[in-house]
Amino acid sequence: MASSTTSRQPSAKSLQKGQQTRAAILDAALGLASHMGLEGLSIGTLAEMMQMSKSGVFAHFGSREELQISVIREYHARFEEEVFFPAMAEARGLPRLRALFERWIRRVSVELDSGCIYISGAVEFDDRPGPVRDALVSMVRAWHLALQRAIAMAVEEGHLRPETDPSQLLFEMHGLILALHHDARLLRNTGVLDRARRGFERLVADWQPPAAPETRT
Repeated sequence: MASSTTSRQPSAKSLQKGQQTRAAILDAALGLASHMGLEGLSIGTLAEMMQMSKSGVFAHFGSREELQISVIREYHARFEEEVFFPAMAEARGLPRLRALFERWIRRVSVELDSGCIYISGAVEFDDRPGPVRDALVSMVRAWHLALQRAIAMAVEEGHLRPETDPSQLLFEMHGLILALHHDARLLRNTGVLDRARRGFERLVADWQPPAAPETRT
């Protein structure tokens, strides 16, 4: 006869159902945070959206803070799937760096009607120490590190000059993304995607080695 401890252990089926429910809550939370910010998340609102009790939603995350952190991690995972991993299929060097930036601005363009959690989260938590800010900073730094590595590879491949400063180039690339987000969402300016692309090409051109002179026959 099975022990009482064994009989109380959740079945594989119940664990799977619990994981599916948590994933569904997280998906709804991500949509809510995209429109209202991380501070717009609440257990009560999610319970209404999911037609669940507050205690049912709370059981999957334990606290509002943990819910916010889970949303940040889920956003980062989806960002990687849409931006980082596809770009890794491109050749090392400038082709890969271009792909990373192009997919980044495409991602931002899709979010113009809602908002980028990296950007909105920075506004909400830039001066608020704590686990939520730490999680947000960790995810953004991971993305920046990936970009810096791509820049360094472009230098190694000879596509950018040896004296290229990866931190400076990253800073200016990020600046283009922030300007794109600002002008598109706040000012409703048109043509901002093309401006961002042209800005990136100008940045790259500044660090590219001079073209070899043509030889005359």
